[in-house]
Parts: sequence; C-alpha cells; structure tokens
Amino acid sequence: MSLPPLPLDAIDVGLHVPDWRAAIGAAGAALERSGSTAPGYTERMVGVIEEFGAYVVIAPGLALAHARPGPDVLTEGLSVVTLADPVAFGHPHNDPVSVVLGLAVTTGDEHVHFVAELANVFNDSSIIPALAAALDAETVRSLLGIAAPTGHAATEEESS
Repeated sequence: MSLPPLPLDAIDVGLHVPDWRAAIGAAGAALERSGSTAPGYTERMVGVIEEFGAYVVIAPGLALAHARPGPDVLTEGLSVVTLADPVAFGHPHNDPVSVVLGLAVTTGDEHVHFVAELANVFNDSSIIPALAAALDAETVRSLLGIAAPTGHAATEEESS
C-alpha cells in the first residue's frame, strides 16, 4: 500500500494564514475540495489539537493534521498546504510550521499504515524544506513520491 491519492486540487502552495487554526482550515478545505472529506472534518481536526495539543507537529516545520475515521471521511485522502509565513502551533521544539499535511482515513488500520508511509518519506531531512520552498503543486506531489494519476483520474484532474 502506498500513500493516499494526492490530486493537484488537494495542494495549496504559499498560502498566507494568520494562525494554526487557519492552516488546519486550509488543509481541511483541500481535503474537502478533492472529495476526500465532507464538511465537519476540518472542525474535527481542529478539535483534536484543542484536546490533545500540538502533537500533530511531528517534525520541525511539519504538522500532520488528522482526525479519527468518521462519516465525514468519504475516502482516504491527503492534502498538502505550504505556508508563505510559518505559524506557531504551540509545540515546544518543532514550531514554527511551514508545511501542513491533512490526512483522512476510513479505518484505524489505514491511519497506522499511512502514518508509517509518511514517516518513511520524511526520513529524508531535505523533504520538509523542499516542500516549504516548492513553487507549484506538481513539485509537491513529486517530492512526496506520489505519481500523477492515470486513466479516468487523470482526466478528472485535468478538467478541474
């Protein structure tokens, strides 16, 4: 199993946001725009951080936003938001954040698997700064090692 799909409309590059809530909102909006989640998932991701703190900031400059599987997760998905100006999440060591990944899964097993896959990607310490500096969505997808969709999915991506 590989990482979840990452359509170009699930990637926002160089956004200006005032704080971590807006950064999570952007990652959630990208998940919703790509068809992975329904309204409500973003609020649940924010709720996770409010309840458990900034543990989602998993490495210097990188946050992995997520919530439990639920009826607002339509299919597994990934979003990537890079920030023009990094924002603080309140993490004692890994702030400020310049790259936010949004992850939506339909089962707990998928969550474990996809987090492990992402950990493998980010074992390369050059990936986070490269993502933060990326100028376009294709570069972001390439850095994560996610291939462009083929067939019907490619046609849908080109028309959006």
